[in-house]
Amino acid sequence: MNLATDKLVPLVMALSVALLALTACNGNGNAVATAPAPRKQVLSMPAQVGQLAFFDKNLSSGKNMSCASCHDPQYAYGPPNSISVQLGSDLKQTGARAVPSLRYKESTPAFSEDAPNPDGVTSNSPGGGFMADGRAATLATQAGMPLLNPLEMNNPSKEAVVKAVQNGAYAGLFKQTFGANVFDNTDAAFDALGTAIQALETEDLSFHPYSSKYDLYVFNKIGGVLTPAERRGEVLFHSTGVTNCSGCHYTGANFNGNSGLMTDFTYQALGAPRNDRSIPNNPDPIPANDDPAYFDMGLCGPFRTDYMPAPGKAHPYCGMFKVPVLRNAATRGAFFHNGVLHSLEQVVNFYNTRDTNPEYWYPSHGDGTGKPQANPVWALQPTAVPGATVDKYNDLPPVQQGNVDEEVPMGTGEGGEKTRASGTKPRAAGSTPVMTPQQIADLVCFLGTLSDGYQPSSAPSASGRCVK
Repeated sequence: MNLATDKLVPLVMALSVALLALTACNGNGNAVATAPAPRKQVLSMPAQVGQLAFFDKNLSSGKNMSCASCHDPQYAYGPPNSISVQLGSDLKQTGARAVPSLRYKESTPAFSEDAPNPDGVTSNSPGGGFMADGRAATLATQAGMPLLNPLEMNNPSKEAVVKAVQNGAYAGLFKQTFGANVFDNTDAAFDALGTAIQALETEDLSFHPYSSKYDLYVFNKIGGVLTPAERRGEVLFHSTGVTNCSGCHYTGANFNGNSGLMTDFTYQALGAPRNDRSIPNNPDPIPANDDPAYFDMGLCGPFRTDYMPAPGKAHPYCGMFKVPVLRNAATRGAFFHNGVLHSLEQVVNFYNTRDTNPEYWYPSHGDGTGKPQANPVWALQPTAVPGATVDKYNDLPPVQQGNVDEEVPMGTGEGGEKTRASGTKPRAAGSTPVMTPQQIADLVCFLGTLSDGYQPSSAPSASGRCVK
């Protein structure tokens, strides 16, 4: 190890601890920044390399973007803003999907189209894998993808990435870890870089701290007392007849024995609205959506290619995206694969009214039968004309829209093939949504307890929207 590396390793480790100001939810349900006391840990040499690489902006074509630029430790390793999709290293192009948090990824199994559901009840289905479409089998493979993506770190080749590492300050540590001749083989060196980042995400406790109020509550620790509003929200979260959240955001032990990740690793087609210019005053539509022939269909492409449907033919996987971990969801500013929604309140209201009031979320066409009426403040569409035709599920081709999930609370059935076979239907437009405004508020309060970095207060607040 050379002198520069000897000095740089502890320096970056210290900086990463200093950067780790996690977001929590206080007794009022408000997001607050907290800095938990650092826990002593010793990272392996691959993880030390991964830590240096994670913050290395030289690994982007413009020398201006690191992994941490989009996966900020201060924001639960998610984006540090509310932008739907992030700007790439070339400062001209933006991505096509919202950036996820990297927290709690180490428990994700490899993709399988016949994955067992961890609840032991629901039938097998597509599940697992990394990226929103599961096309990466491991964390190491996933870590390498943004490096070569022209919409992200924009390197022209693996060789360019390896050269950046070889010319960097931690080249000596890299060779000490992976072999003196590691740079002689570009593919091997590139794979070693992914292995190093995987080691960091697996070993570094900040990637899976389990430090939320929910964790204190589940394990009956001091400070883990839910308020009445949060407790009502928890009951709703598990209610199969009202919200059915835990049907996909599973809270029990997963394949690796970890509990409370709030995902079953499966894939769902939710019919999220298209993030384009049809949304009035949309601050950041996805540029790719300017092409009316372009559709991001998750498992069916365009980034994953093994399940692409034949032209004009339905495929049961089209529109499906991986169910995310709900931990730290309250710290996010962009939701769903396309970042089209920007608050938890908006997300829950979408689930509640997607089919009963589609005019809130999707564009309309035709003259209708009356004057425009104001929609709720959380709706994507500010107004709606009674009688106008609503373009439901507008981010999927019509032939693939039969896959859209119709489980509670959105509908009365299970969606897709099961819905067509059983004859069940989505909730009718104009019918009463299943959740009340109070239930939505309580559910959002409970979701706030899933944010890491919670610090119990010696004097719990007696007021606030998440207290009583």
